[in-house]
Amino acid sequence: MLEELRVRDLGVIDDVTVEFGPGMTVLTGETGAGKTLVVEALTLLLGGRADPGLVRSGSDGSLVEARFVADASDRGTDAAELILARSVVAAGRSKGWVDGRMASAHALAEAAAGRLELHGQHQHRSLVQTATQRQALDHYGNVDLSDLHRMTATLRRLSEERSTLGGDARQRAQQADLLRYQIDEIDGAAIADVDEDGRLEEEEDRLAGAGALREAAGAALEALSDDDGSGVIDGLAMVSQHLAGRPPLAVLDSRVKSAMAELSDLATELRAVVETWEDDPARLDAVRARRQLLHELQRKYGATLDEVLAFRRRVSGELAEVEERDRRSMALDAEVADAERGLAEVQATVAAARRAAAPVLAAEIETTLRTLAMPSARFEVSVDGDGAADEVTFLLGANPGEPMAPLAKVASGGELARTMLAVRLALTDAPEVLVFDEVDAGIGGSAATAVGAALSALAASSQVLVVTHLPQVAAQADHHLLVRKSEADGRTRSEVTVLDPEARVVEVSRMLSGSPDSPSAQAHARELLERGGSNRAGSA
Repeated sequence: MLEELRVRDLGVIDDVTVEFGPGMTVLTGETGAGKTLVVEALTLLLGGRADPGLVRSGSDGSLVEARFVADASDRGTDAAELILARSVVAAGRSKGWVDGRMASAHALAEAAAGRLELHGQHQHRSLVQTATQRQALDHYGNVDLSDLHRMTATLRRLSEERSTLGGDARQRAQQADLLRYQIDEIDGAAIADVDEDGRLEEEEDRLAGAGALREAAGAALEALSDDDGSGVIDGLAMVSQHLAGRPPLAVLDSRVKSAMAELSDLATELRAVVETWEDDPARLDAVRARRQLLHELQRKYGATLDEVLAFRRRVSGELAEVEERDRRSMALDAEVADAERGLAEVQATVAAARRAAAPVLAAEIETTLRTLAMPSARFEVSVDGDGAADEVTFLLGANPGEPMAPLAKVASGGELARTMLAVRLALTDAPEVLVFDEVDAGIGGSAATAVGAALSALAASSQVLVVTHLPQVAAQADHHLLVRKSEADGRTRSEVTVLDPEARVVEVSRMLSGSPDSPSAQAHARELLERGGSNRAGSA
């Protein structure tokens, strides 16, 4: 509940602190005394427009602070309290605070929304919002939304998982085909090892120049060991003969003999080239074709055969992932289809429950409106839309001949406030604090008494604050605050006073006749207050 409100430098209010009690509290006073400024202060806490024109003349800015307490038994504990504040400056931007921390107007409104609801001509009215009306109907009709929320969450999760798989089935199939082609192309080459191309290059060079190579090897062989004894090996044999048997030259002789042995081996190999290296055009073509294949793979997949094989391993992993995504996608398609069917069934159940509860709620509200000086009012709860029929709209036809219109388009503040009162009486999920301004506009007599009784009944479950000019309403309140103007040092200021029982008699007398000191008016006031007290006791 709202336990304390401080308003400073707002309009005619200089600095006022008001403490509120549970139940129903009325604010009364002469026209222009500043009653509605209290409502305006609460509107600022709900994120309302911070009009610099609200700032009291001569002040730099206004400040509104409110302390909410969750439950009377929890007072004094930090967890039970919520403190909201809003400043309006004459030149500059407004500021907000939630529990002492700076907050935007939107964040301030969110913090206050669950605690406070205003009903009046220009005030914030949560029940005119479609989402709130849908929630109200669901609460009234005990519509079970647990399966709807569960199935919606399941379908959202499955859809999000499917979207993370990447592409559609056709794209994944195309990607898989490309990866398989690349793998098959590399596997088809049957690469023996990463050095294969180097060996093939050497073989190609040998095959391509076999004739010239044989001639060169033959010439070299003839130079090493000619038949006429003029070869290099024969020359080295003669050198060895000159050195042999001379111990000081034995080392040199040994080196000559080693050279002769090496050259002899070389001659043997050259002779093998001359005698065995033959032209092989078929093998040359095969080597060249093989190298061309390897070079084509390197052009596509890597600069070396090692990189080509690494590419193949990487692509193989990608193919496995694509195939797994495709398998999971097919499974998800089936799961999504099942979830959609399940959701459709749940939505149909919710829509049926909403459509069944709507006329019952509308009839109850319409019956209440008849007691609140709206005898010809018609009220409907429209339930429309596909699926769960989420498009819930409260419609009001306040007077005969008028078309039904959404509550958001109702022009009369008094009619709207009384409609909100009737709606709140039918519901049991109201915010902690309900504020009504102009709820009694344009009514009197028994209708005013009925409005007061309705507000008093609503106060059994919520704290109710009412700005009123009707004594029939004021007499049924649990607490009475008087707002009046005074003048000091040439300035006008508003004061808020908590009235005791005798002071209430005087104020109700003023509201009845304009003559607070009139004995007959006071007698009538006492009668109203006693009757209001009896009504409260009876409802309790």
